[in-house]
Amino acid sequence: MPHRQRISHVQLDEKTMVRRKPEVEHERNIAIYDLLEENYFALHGEFVGPYNLHLRLEDNRLIFDVRTEAGDELAAVPLPLKPFQAIVKDYFILCESYYSAIKKSTPSQIEAIDMGRRGLHNEGSELLRERLAGKVDIDFDTARRLFTLVCVLHIRG
Repeated sequence: MPHRQRISHVQLDEKTMVRRKPEVEHERNIAIYDLLEENYFALHGEFVGPYNLHLRLEDNRLIFDVRTEAGDELAAVPLPLKPFQAIVKDYFILCESYYSAIKKSTPSQIEAIDMGRRGLHNEGSELLRERLAGKVDIDFDTARRLFTLVCVLHIRG
């Protein structure tokens, strides 16, 4: 029997989606692909997946709108964005540095920036797991991929 506590579909709210740099779109596409290939997502309660996940921003909150594969609503899990703002801001700065470094820096400089970028990404992923605790259980790899999508939703243009 296939693993049922997982996300089978992800949709980002179209109202918050804007045209983004190719690097960002590439990261988003990879995160969604990797997330759907392998994830652990267990909604607390009597719910059994697989789940469709709709992510949207609403009044400075990230809403995890969890649905059945047929589209029936199961739960809406709101997360305040304020705790993520500093990490996301710093992560964006390091991403910009990384993309610039790729064009003109030495391999050791690129590696140093990338290590910082990954460290912040891990920090954001752990924060996401902590904030979802008691509502949704996710593993670290799922948290990393979801954090990438949280970052993408923060971009306003």
